[in-house]
Amino acid sequence: MRDAGRRTGRGRRGSWSQSTTTVASREASKAATRTHAHTNTHTHTSKRGRRNELAAALDAVFLSRENLCCEATARRASADSRSGALRRDGDMKVIALLVVGTSALISGSFGKPQFPEQEKDPKFWNTWAQRTLKSALTLQKFNTNRAKNLVFFLGDGMGVPTVTAARILKGQLNGQSGEETQLEMDKFPFVSLAKTYNTNAQVPDSAGTATAYLCGVKANEGTVGVSAAATRTQCNTTRGNEVTSILRWASDTGMSVGIVTTTRVNHATPSAAYAHSVDRDWYSDNEMPAEALKNGCKDIARQLFDNIPNIAVILGGGRKYMFPKNTSDVEYPGVAKHSGTRNDGRNLVQEWIDGKKAKKGHYVWNKKQLLSLNPNNVEYLLGLFEPADMTYNLERNTDTDPSLPEMVEVAIKILRKNPKGFFLLVEGGRIDHGHHEGKAKQALHEAVEMDKAIGLAGLMTSVHDTLTVVTADHSHMFNFGGYTGRGNPMFGLAPMLSDIDQKPYTSIIYGNGPGYKLVNGGRENVSTVDYQENNYQAQAAVPLTMETHGGEDVAVFAKGPMAHLLHGVYEQNYIPHAMAYASCIGENREHCSGRSAALRPVLSSAAALLTVTRLLC
Repeated sequence: MRDAGRRTGRGRRGSWSQSTTTVASREASKAATRTHAHTNTHTHTSKRGRRNELAAALDAVFLSRENLCCEATARRASADSRSGALRRDGDMKVIALLVVGTSALISGSFGKPQFPEQEKDPKFWNTWAQRTLKSALTLQKFNTNRAKNLVFFLGDGMGVPTVTAARILKGQLNGQSGEETQLEMDKFPFVSLAKTYNTNAQVPDSAGTATAYLCGVKANEGTVGVSAAATRTQCNTTRGNEVTSILRWASDTGMSVGIVTTTRVNHATPSAAYAHSVDRDWYSDNEMPAEALKNGCKDIARQLFDNIPNIAVILGGGRKYMFPKNTSDVEYPGVAKHSGTRNDGRNLVQEWIDGKKAKKGHYVWNKKQLLSLNPNNVEYLLGLFEPADMTYNLERNTDTDPSLPEMVEVAIKILRKNPKGFFLLVEGGRIDHGHHEGKAKQALHEAVEMDKAIGLAGLMTSVHDTLTVVTADHSHMFNFGGYTGRGNPMFGLAPMLSDIDQKPYTSIIYGNGPGYKLVNGGRENVSTVDYQENNYQAQAAVPLTMETHGGEDVAVFAKGPMAHLLHGVYEQNYIPHAMAYASCIGENREHCSGRSAALRPVLSSAAALLTVTRLLC
C-alpha cells in the first residue's frame, strides 16, 4: 500500500510543462529517498551538525528557487514574443538546477544507514521477539490482588499519534534515533482501546469524557459530574442528575485522595472528580450567568472545597478563581489579568487554611515552599502555582514552578501514609493546549514530561498492590508522516518536496488549526521560517483559530492488580468501574471478602532512590 500510495501521489499527468515539473520534483524526491536509505552517522552530535548544515543549505536553495522563479516570471512578462518552447526550456533549467543542487547537498551530507549495524542481522530481531514472548507468557497468571492504591494518569489530548511522537522525541532527547525507545507507559503489560464519543457528540470534549472515565457515566459535552439528562448552561437541569466519581468512592471508603494537574485545578478533567456543573466554564461565580446563581448553582472553584472537604492533596494552577475580584496576585502583583475573579468576596484559600489549620494543612504557591515540606508532617496540601493554567514545561520557571514529576512525588509521599490506601488523579493537561494552538513541540514535550511522572510513580509504588492506569480523554487532529527516514528529527522536514507546489513540508502536520498559512496566494515555504522553534505552529490543512479534537479511540495502558480487566475495545465509562472492582470500592464489593492487598515492595528504598535520580537527571 505504501508503494501504491506513492505511485498515486506522483502519477498525475497534465500539460507538458506540468508533467516535466512533476518528473523533476519526483526525481529530487527519489534522490532524497535514496540517500536517506543509505545513511548513517558515527555519533549523534555529528549527525545533528550535518543535518543543520543541510537544512541551512536547503533553505538557501529554496530561497534561490523563489528568486529565480520571480525573475523568470519577470522575463516572461517583458518578452512575450519568445516562443513557448523557449519559455519551457528556461523553466526546466531552473528546475533542473534546483534538483541537481538539492541532490548534491543531500548526498554530500549523509553517509551510512541511520540505524545500528546489529539490526541487519535477523538474529537481533528474533532474539528481541523471543524476549517479548517470554514476558507475555508470564502474564498468563493474572495479578488478582486487591488494589490498595489507584493511580490514574490522564494525558489530555494524548491520542495514539501523540504517544508515538512522544516516544520518538524521548529517544531523540536521549541521543537516540527514537523509534526504538520505550515510554514508561509502553512497559505496561495491558493495553486496550476506549471509545471516546460524548452522548451528544461524535468528536468529544474534555468535560464529557472526564465524566465518563471518572464517574462511569457517559455525558454531554461541556458538562462535568452530571448525567446526559442535564443540559449545558441550564442550571435547573443539574439537581437530580448528579453523578459521583471514583475519587468520591475512594474517599467514602477511607482512602486518601488527591489531584495533581498542569492546568487549573478547576479545569474540565479535575473538576469531574468533585464537581457537578452543567457548564465546564463556570470556573468562579464571575463566569456564571445571573440566572444560574439565582437558581442555586455553584461555581466549580467553590465546589472543589465544599463537595469533598477531605481531598488530601490538590496541586495545580487556578489561583485567581479562589480570591475576591481585583485582589492582586501574590506572584504577579498589579497584573490585572492575574487578579482575583470572585464576585462573592470570598477568599477560598484562606477559608481552606483556616479549616485545615488544626489538621496539619499547608498552602503553598511556589516550588520552594512545596519542596521544603516534610510530607510526614503534612496531612492536607493545597498548592496553586499559577493564576490560571501552569506554564508549558519548555517555558517553566524552574526556580518558582514545580514540574509535574515533582508534584507527583510530593503527592504520593503524603497519600501513601494512609494504611487504607489512596487514589491519585494526575493530569498532563497542557498536551491538549499545545495541540489546540498548533504548537506540536510544546504538546510533545508535555507528553514526555508526563511520562517521567509515570515512571517516578512506578518507582514509588508496587505492582503488587497498586493499579496504575494511563489513558487520554480524546485525541487531536495531529499526525506525522512523509516517508521520513529513521531518526528524522521529530520537528524536522519530510525528505522530499511536494510534487504539487515543489515546496518542502514538515513531517508533523495538523488536519486543521492556526498553522494554515498562505504567502502570496500559495502555501508558506517552511524553509524560510524557524520550524524548530518552541512555539512554531505546525502546518495545517484547514484554517482555524484553534485546532480541534480528533474522534478516534484512545489507548488505555494498565498494570497492577486486576489490570487484565482493561482489555479489548470498550466504552470509556467502563474504566472507573474496572478500577473500582480492583480496589473493592463503589458498586462491586461482593468479591472482596478474604482478599487483601500484597505489601511486598518492588524495589528496596536504596535501589528506588538510585533509579529515581537516574530518571530525573
